[in-house]
Amino acid sequence: MSIQNILLVDDSKTELYFLSDLLTKRGFSVRTAESGDEAMRRLSEAKPDLILMDVVMPGTNGFQLTRTITRDPRFADVPVIMCTSKGQETDRVWGLRQGARDYVVKPVDADDLMAKIQALG
Repeated sequence: MSIQNILLVDDSKTELYFLSDLLTKRGFSVRTAESGDEAMRRLSEAKPDLILMDVVMPGTNGFQLTRTITRDPRFADVPVIMCTSKGQETDRVWGLRQGARDYVVKPVDADDLMAKIQALG
C-alpha cells in the first residue's frame, strides 16, 4: 500500500499548519480535523491511507479515538501514528496498545516522521 492521503488530527492550528505544510511539500494529500468528532466525519467522507493523531484534545482524546478507529472494521486497516507532546514511555506503550502502529513525540523531527510513514507504506 502506498501512502498518499493523510488525515491529520490535532486541536492546535499551529501544529496542523506545520504538519500540513511539511507533508504537502513532500507530495502527500492532507486533510485535517481539530477534534475527535470532526475526525470521524472526515473518515466517513473519505478513507485516508494514514492517520496522524494528537493525544491531548478536548472531548475525545487521541487514545480513545485511536481505539475507536482501529476497532472499527471499516477503518481497521488504516494505520495510525500517534503524534503528541506526551513523551513518556508509558504514553507510547499505551498508544500502541490502543492500536497505533507508531508513536512520534513533538516537536516532530521531519526526517523521523517521513521514515515512519515510509515504513508503513
